Amino acid sequence: MKKIVHIIIGLNVGGAELMLKRLILHSQRTAQFHHEVISLTDLGVIGKDLKEAGIHVHTLNMKSGLSLFSIYFSLRKLLKDIKPDIVQTWMYHADFLGGLAAKSLAIKKIIWGIRTTDVTQGASRLTIVLRKICARLSYSIPTDIVCAAHVSKDVHIKVGYDASKMHVIPNGFELDKLVATQEDCDRIRQEFIIPRDAIVIGSVGRFNVVKNQKFFVEVANQLVKTYPNLIFMLVGRDNTTENNELMSWLREYDLINNFRLLGQRSDIPHCLKAMDIFCLHSKTEGFPNVLGEAMALGVPAIVRDVGDSKYLIQNNLFIQNDVEGFSKTIEFLIKNRKSLNIESKKNIEMIQKFSMDEYANKINRIYN
Repeated sequence: MKKIVHIIIGLNVGGAELMLKRLILHSQRTAQFHHEVISLTDLGVIGKDLKEAGIHVHTLNMKSGLSLFSIYFSLRKLLKDIKPDIVQTWMYHADFLGGLAAKSLAIKKIIWGIRTTDVTQGASRLTIVLRKICARLSYSIPTDIVCAAHVSKDVHIKVGYDASKMHVIPNGFELDKLVATQEDCDRIRQEFIIPRDAIVIGSVGRFNVVKNQKFFVEVANQLVKTYPNLIFMLVGRDNTTENNELMSWLREYDLINNFRLLGQRSDIPHCLKAMDIFCLHSKTEGFPNVLGEAMALGVPAIVRDVGDSKYLIQNNLFIQNDVEGFSKTIEFLIKNRKSLNIESKKNIEMIQKFSMDEYANKINRIYN
């Protein structure tokens, strides 16, 4: 049985972390590979889940970029002890450190992972520098580079990555687990005092400049002028009443009564089911996990043209980049309830192409 070690900067809830978890737990069913995980920082929520599932998870407790040198040697020692057949790294810090450590130990199969597109949007200077360094190292260190999105591949080739090693493998979804009932929808609405017949427009994502919640608030401000009873739902870490910046925006536009701030939740499918319309308003994305989840649950979606959104939403009406376009498209769906049902069915059909079986088959071909 081949031994695969995954290296990732951390294991808190995020797109890459969730994809890593899905991949490993799906792979466990076939017992074709033995997986272990190394977090360069701490255990996080996902790390705890993996440990409970019987996966070996190692942590190196990196505190800042200043410790890269010492972390490299700790990582190299750990890899030497584990003796993996394959090292798969997830995102720039892990690509850089994990790639160098694996190469120094003559590990033959080194797979880098690219999840982002525009790192100039909200990323640290260190991350931007690491991408430049990784572009040069891509010709000598990895055997393969897995991109989560077509847009990610194109952008990284332009900044100098080795195009010959790149594969695009879109995220896979556990479609059998993306289930929510009308009872789940009703429970969420009751919990947050939302009338059953209210139209709910929502989004999911941690509060961050890249996730662009300010854009969503501005869209809400436009819509309530015509539809004062609309409810807007924000789900994700730090989308709470304790967030002073977010609350200042809602006060500025007099939207506090229209918004429901759910914060970080473990029942995302239920929250999505409580929405009538889903919005993806990020400034940049790779392959947006939460968009796929919303589509799988039959929630009509309006997105900005970021990452691979257009590969999922293949109707230009629902791809809008400014506040006015977003607002008008939402208003169209409010006025044309039949369109909600049509888009719901289209989304369910589309997302069937992105199952975990399909993802696993593609990544297994690289492993083998």
